[in-house]
Amino acid sequence: MSPDEKQLTLIEHIEELRRRLLVALVVLALAVVASLFFSETAVNFLAIPIGGLDKLQSIEITENIGVYMKVSLLGGVILAFPVIVYELLMFVLPGLKRDEKRLVVWSIPMITIFFLGGVAFAYLVLLPTTLPFLTNFLGVETNPRLSNYINFVTNLIFWVGVSFELPLFVYLLARFGAVTPRILLKYWRQALVLIAVVAAVITPTVDPVNMSLMMVPLIVLYFISILFAWLARRGRKKQEQGPSPD
Repeated sequence: MSPDEKQLTLIEHIEELRRRLLVALVVLALAVVASLFFSETAVNFLAIPIGGLDKLQSIEITENIGVYMKVSLLGGVILAFPVIVYELLMFVLPGLKRDEKRLVVWSIPMITIFFLGGVAFAYLVLLPTTLPFLTNFLGVETNPRLSNYINFVTNLIFWVGVSFELPLFVYLLARFGAVTPRILLKYWRQALVLIAVVAAVITPTVDPVNMSLMMVPLIVLYFISILFAWLARRGRKKQEQGPSPD
């Protein structure tokens, strides 16, 4: 390939990336605008674990509208997430085989399902157990600020949702031959240490009970990931062997 042809190929790739990023940004902007109509409902929903908006207070003049816009942006990201993932993956798809393309496209709705599972766990399990400990620590009455509370809740929900993507992520890596179930089993002790660090970062308290509430599902997810890796490895071997003769 001549230098001119290489330069042309590079320019084509950059143009393709620019086009897909533009589509993702346009969809994100539209999703943020759409989320403006239900952001107030979302704020009320996020305030339920603390006892409602009456339990929160605002100090700064722009605090309420700042929270409203942040929740709108977060809602827009969630709504546009499948399209953003699709556009980014489609930029990579030309370098994959046909079966790998189908696998990646199939994984897009599964990514959403796993993420929502983590969100549900954070909202229904972690928040109801973490908030009472934090607000009643040392027996001192706590009156959280609206912005501080929303930042805390959205960050916790988001990162727990991301952590629930682990089995699917491992499945894709195993299907592409990057990891094997044997490697995951071999380094399970190191994985537990890493899980403890991640749980300590995600969990907003050093209380071992609340930290364990995060560690237990992550450990379970890790061993589920080993099962997913085994299934992916099995499917990869069948694909490499090809169809059996009649």
